Amino acid sequence: MEKITSQHPDSQSLNVVNQNIEQLKALFPTIIKEGKLDVEELKALLGGDIETSDEYYRFTWAGKSQARQEANKPSTATLRPNKAESKDWDITENIFIEGDNLEVLKLLQKSYANQIKMIYIDPPYNTGKDFVYKDNYADNLGNYLALTGQTDEEGKKLSTNSETDGRYHSNWLNMMYPRLKLARNLLKEDGLIFISIDDNEVQNLRKTCDEVFGEENFIDCIIWKKRYGGGSKEKHLVSLHEYALVYVKNVDYLNPIFIPNNQESIDRYYTKKDKHYDVRGGYRTHPLEATKSMGERKNLVFPIRAPDGTNVMPKRQWLWGKERVEEAIKVDELEFLKDREGNWSVNTKQYLKDENGIERQIKAFSILENVYSQHGTNEIIEIFDDAQIFSFPKPTGLIKQFLNIGLEDNEDIVLDFFAGSGTTAHAVMQINSEDGGYRKCISVQLPELTEENTEAYKAGYKTIADITKERIRRAGEKIKAEQKEDLFTEGKTLDIGFKAFKLDSSNINAWDGSIENFEQNLFNSANNIKADRTEEDVLYEILLKNGLNLTLPITIQIIAGKAVYSIGAGALFICLADGITTAVTEGIGRWKEELQPATCKVIFKDTGFTDVDKTNSIQILKRYGITEVKSI
Repeated sequence: MEKITSQHPDSQSLNVVNQNIEQLKALFPTIIKEGKLDVEELKALLGGDIETSDEYYRFTWAGKSQARQEANKPSTATLRPNKAESKDWDITENIFIEGDNLEVLKLLQKSYANQIKMIYIDPPYNTGKDFVYKDNYADNLGNYLALTGQTDEEGKKLSTNSETDGRYHSNWLNMMYPRLKLARNLLKEDGLIFISIDDNEVQNLRKTCDEVFGEENFIDCIIWKKRYGGGSKEKHLVSLHEYALVYVKNVDYLNPIFIPNNQESIDRYYTKKDKHYDVRGGYRTHPLEATKSMGERKNLVFPIRAPDGTNVMPKRQWLWGKERVEEAIKVDELEFLKDREGNWSVNTKQYLKDENGIERQIKAFSILENVYSQHGTNEIIEIFDDAQIFSFPKPTGLIKQFLNIGLEDNEDIVLDFFAGSGTTAHAVMQINSEDGGYRKCISVQLPELTEENTEAYKAGYKTIADITKERIRRAGEKIKAEQKEDLFTEGKTLDIGFKAFKLDSSNINAWDGSIENFEQNLFNSANNIKADRTEEDVLYEILLKNGLNLTLPITIQIIAGKAVYSIGAGALFICLADGITTAVTEGIGRWKEELQPATCKVIFKDTGFTDVDKTNSIQILKRYGITEVKSI
């Protein structure tokens, strides 16, 4: 039976470096010599495509190498379930994680690699007033616990990043770089990331994303008009906009992007009716006659037969070719109009819906209007009983437009690791309520302390994470109450809950090697699991470190008086009880035969049984075809 210690791969997040080496080894088997990478061999295989001079085009800053290394460093931390602050724990598939997003992104690498369809983040803009979390690369987890007051040290204030700091831009880039590197791993091949930003760092963010995602995977820079006007305090021009950079993981996998028509556009343009109205709805028209701006093409000059049998010739040329026109005539998508002089003109008819009554979608624009910052503020005030407990939240209308662009399937997963007030989770629930979708949202927020003079603090919200959770709770109930029609089928319902987790140190005791703690180390070696941790804490760490989804259904059976957990319909059995006997392992074997999983693994607590019972249990499980047995 293999024992999982604090140094075992199953007690750590994904080792990105080892994964990269394995990928290189698959491409170039000769570059690995006695377990080490032979750089000279790799250079020889790559021929002349290697840059060796000091001067070449690149984007760098102070601390970049260390930031890159940090993205590759595994984490030994864990996520502890927090049922007390969750909503609808047993049925929800949404997740809220309280913690430093750098460590959290590392922990999600095994369970959510290549699974996220869309990421939206609204990071600090580096204005000099917002904080920049200065990572302590020696001990990020310890730094996080100290900053948030979860250790014996007093909680420290997160710092701002003033322009007087000699590394003003570098500090911000060192925060963003490893997070973006880790985020990319989580995206599906056709997954999109949207990053809100303003003029302070947009140029640096663009260069960083070009490196992390590849210049070829840049989709667009969306310009968002964030306010109506104003600007009396502006020194020069009145700035009305912010940006959202959009990248895809691999542009070769990305389908053409279409979005639903908005109701304002429908009411404004699709106003004409004809005999197809009941099925295809209203329609709008465009002249089929080409303008002068279109280059001259002789194949677009031909007669079109009008309803009275006469031929209509273009003054210059048509927009469509002959075959496309004939197809449009067959499905009644041309409109013929006669003027007072009896001359015919031809328009194209664009119906709201196709022949099957399915509404047409449109191309998205790179400039977004009619949704403003004030809308986000108003939403917070309404949700929190006329209290503005969060400054400058993004409006749900903006995030919904991003979701319409970034998502395809109505069961896609969305990630926001700078969750703030929880706008993204709110927007996901809102669009699910509108179309019966079951999209899931993972929200991550640092428990940054609120200032004592703020409305948030006075209302009892001591951290930003407290605000996020409460906003999701209240927004979900509000959406459910206002739901006009229940669009859900097959027994599904609108998911307005979330499973809450908190970042913490591993549940497994570590041997620190110090003389001073020798006695405690001996105790820890005999009791591998920390005394203040529950079975459920350990259970979810096992899920994380084994690459399993945190919302997988978990079935519990009491076998011979001990709780046994089945995850993934028998793919994994876990028993963390004391006093395990062979009757427990017999029960696990029978349960496995009943479920018939394709593969099966069993994990026990190492101190849960005697050596004799351990040996006998291994033999019993082998009899049931279970050979992968580990202890923790």
